[in-house]
Amino acid sequence: MTNAAPEPITGGQAVVRSLIANGVKTLFALPGVQNDWLFNALYDYRDAVNVIHTRHEQGAAYMALGAALATGELAACSVVPGPGVLNAAAALATAYALNAKLLFLTGQIPLPLIGRGTGALHEISDQLGILRGLTKFALRIEHPSEIPAGLNAAIHAIQSGRPRPAAVEIPMDVLAQRARVPDAECAARPSTAPLVDIEQLTAISDALMSAEAPMIFVGSGALGVAPQVRALARRLGAPVVAYRTGRGIMDSRDPQSFVLPAARSLWPRCDLALSLGSNLRLPLQNWEAKASRQILRIDIDPSSHSLLRKPAIGLTARLEDALPLLLEALNSGPNSSQWKPSDLLSAQEAWTDRVSVLQPQIPYLAAIRAAMGEHGVFVDELTQVGFASRLVLPVYHPRTFISTGYMGTLGWGFPTALGAKAARPDVPVVSVTGDGGFMFAVAELATAVQHRIPLAIVLFNNGQYGNVQQMQRDQYGGRIIATNLVNPDFVALAASFGARGRRATDPSQLRAELEQAFSGSGPTLIEVPVGDMPSVDQFR
Repeated sequence: MTNAAPEPITGGQAVVRSLIANGVKTLFALPGVQNDWLFNALYDYRDAVNVIHTRHEQGAAYMALGAALATGELAACSVVPGPGVLNAAAALATAYALNAKLLFLTGQIPLPLIGRGTGALHEISDQLGILRGLTKFALRIEHPSEIPAGLNAAIHAIQSGRPRPAAVEIPMDVLAQRARVPDAECAARPSTAPLVDIEQLTAISDALMSAEAPMIFVGSGALGVAPQVRALARRLGAPVVAYRTGRGIMDSRDPQSFVLPAARSLWPRCDLALSLGSNLRLPLQNWEAKASRQILRIDIDPSSHSLLRKPAIGLTARLEDALPLLLEALNSGPNSSQWKPSDLLSAQEAWTDRVSVLQPQIPYLAAIRAAMGEHGVFVDELTQVGFASRLVLPVYHPRTFISTGYMGTLGWGFPTALGAKAARPDVPVVSVTGDGGFMFAVAELATAVQHRIPLAIVLFNNGQYGNVQQMQRDQYGGRIIATNLVNPDFVALAASFGARGRRATDPSQLRAELEQAFSGSGPTLIEVPVGDMPSVDQFR
């Protein structure tokens, strides 16, 4: 006796079933007419998928980005086509830059009208082409029966190789259409990874054992192998260098842990640089070049190996697969590293002295660190305290320092931190922002209140786009234009949304307010009035 054919379901139901099968339990989204049949299906599965609806499409995409960065797992968002996609595009570009596992779902105008220019609601020219430029994989699905395979292909692309976002657009008539959908609950196949080339790995091991002054550089690709990186550092006695996306791989309390500018004084001595999941961009572009210095790379993305300079060895592999084998090979004999603890300690002390000019950023960041505790998650923003955090904030664990990276997306921090907190309700999460960047997504205070997301927002208010105005003063003869801001009363604004609003005027008050915020059940905004601060641009 054969099984009966499955009952016809809508395209929207096929989407939701596929999301559930792939472990998606939260969808950050805005409804709209092109997605009505998706939300109709979400209603039926509301016990399995929690919909956090935002007030702007950028908020939905940034929140999904925050969830992905804080956990290292797949996160998903959904927006309407056309204006919705364009509103979310900055977040999608940032997700691409940060190697985030983000599934971006969008509706589309009716299938027969695509590309005809008839002026259908939310029609834009070549939406799929726009999405292809912002993701590693983009697909249009044209029949409900194709939905499971299409979503699974997108998720497989996200999870395989270098993680980056993928986008799927589904026309509104396809979401409404009913069909017998095969394998509607089938999850994506497991991610694939290349086998480790043992010959290349042995060559890397030999080079490391022969190096007199090796340095290790880590980026976001090494976030999943922190214990192995720390063991490698101990084996070689070498400094480990991180900036922005690699912070927390090494515990900041470890004397072998360096932020990028602090390690520059060690670079002239370095005879071998091992890059793990990092482009090694700033050292290769901005620091002194030495032809005899070997560059070795281990990265899942083969295109990254020769991006700035061809390495002596470029091993394409998952670090999770390669580093245990490398450690095993290194344990077979002595190494030639001549780094002494005193060398690294002297460099750390010199850096601490240099960077001490960052006042008042350092005391405020110390207060935030103390209030958050060891496992708290810090989300930066393009503001002077955010810039300083990349250099002086102690970070102890991977995925507890979340930065915009090279994309430098002003206004990203607050909504991204909301997503991080939604995904990590077990730990304190702090969004550090400025008055300029915060106003980009201020409407998401309503989202935080409605969904009871207890995020702590520390808003440093100087009434300016401060970084730009500082450049106008210092580099362009004081020709100040378009950088002074008129702001609301932020404490009253928070209260008007139903959030907790507070003001702190010094680091001790900020710490006390944060400790109260972490015990609350909803969002807290803490305004910190400040003046001009020293720029971090002096540290390269």
